[in-house]
Amino acid sequence: MARRLFPGAWLRKPHSAQVRFSYMRMKYLFISWLVVFVGSWVTYVQYSTYTELCRGHDCRKIICDKYKTGVIDGSACSSLCAKETLYFGKCLSTKPNNQMYLGIWGNLQGVIKCQMEEAAQLDLGIDPEPRKEIVLFDKPMRGTTVEKFKEMVYSLFKAKLGEQGNLSELVNLILSFADGNKDGRVSLPEAKSAWALLQLDEFLLMVILQDKEHTPKLMGFCGNLYVTERVEYTSLYGISLPWIIELFIPSGFRRSMDQWFTPSWPRKAKIAIGLLEFVEDIFHGPYGNFLMCDTSAKNLGYNDKYDLKMIDMRKIVPEMNLKEIIKDRQCESDLDCIYGTDCRTLCDQSKMRCTTEVIQPNLAKACQLLKDYLLRGAPSDIHEELEKQLYLCIALKVTANQMEMEHSLILNNLKTLLWKKISHTNDS
Repeated sequence: MARRLFPGAWLRKPHSAQVRFSYMRMKYLFISWLVVFVGSWVTYVQYSTYTELCRGHDCRKIICDKYKTGVIDGSACSSLCAKETLYFGKCLSTKPNNQMYLGIWGNLQGVIKCQMEEAAQLDLGIDPEPRKEIVLFDKPMRGTTVEKFKEMVYSLFKAKLGEQGNLSELVNLILSFADGNKDGRVSLPEAKSAWALLQLDEFLLMVILQDKEHTPKLMGFCGNLYVTERVEYTSLYGISLPWIIELFIPSGFRRSMDQWFTPSWPRKAKIAIGLLEFVEDIFHGPYGNFLMCDTSAKNLGYNDKYDLKMIDMRKIVPEMNLKEIIKDRQCESDLDCIYGTDCRTLCDQSKMRCTTEVIQPNLAKACQLLKDYLLRGAPSDIHEELEKQLYLCIALKVTANQMEMEHSLILNNLKTLLWKKISHTNDS
């Protein structure tokens, strides 16, 4: 009866279902399109970031062109450019001008580092020209004798390190390393490579600390490219996540999450002792004091025996060198007087210039890094004393009276406390 009175009524329900189906189809089409769009955008950004940061091909081309034309030479040149037994692997670069890759050299694993000078010029806003890289290998000039080259290296060390230790012995060590083919003499191409490498603070520090446990061994070089031993674990703690996920994780939660992905506490204690020993190695050593200006967990690693190894030492600089860099810097506040991320001085408001005395010593920065790392999961019987020593350590200031005595006392107390707790374990 109702259908006779309203002949279109029976059609209304199917029509409503059809509209709803059409709406759902449009919704799914839109979501699919959005997923494809976002995925494509993420892929493009990731690829662009990779190609900007990872320029191993360019680095290899520049180095091998110079090697093949006889401008440079070194112990890794033949393997890289002629025999092709030195391969670039996974890219670890964080800046375009500082190329870093995992590498394979024959049956050995290592880390390849290469300084891209033309990228540095681009960062400074200077128009990069292909000929710019020639400047990198312009010294020593043709006709330079070995004695003259030794004088050049000595003068460079004196400028960077001051009158510290036996600089002549350090010069001889450099010449021994520069003799890549071990024929008892340093050729001009080998000297050009050595001179380019000596402009890098990390390379100089690695040579000075080659006999120290926590410095990766130098395996070879070619131009301003050098190869170091591979370190199994390339961060002190944490887990690597895709950057798109990182955007949505609060920094406080990220720090807490990092602490979940760490070795057992005795192994963490052994790694921490390694960092304290490295701080000792660079604190008023035979060639002066070196300052850690980027104390980040990503610059530290460890091997399969849980011995600490430094991954990136590019921001560990000679104290004298840093003073020269920062002394003429103009400033309005203390925030203008920062080198790297951790080397801070004060702003002299009367002169509007940065002072040269770094406020916080290396040990205080190391303890700040280790605080959460060591306190999380620490045995209850030493937790309170460990926390006390760490906070005393963090409070250290360079300007404090008897700083060196306090530095040694706190460092020894921390090492003793940790060693006593792990000396009876298999992890020691």
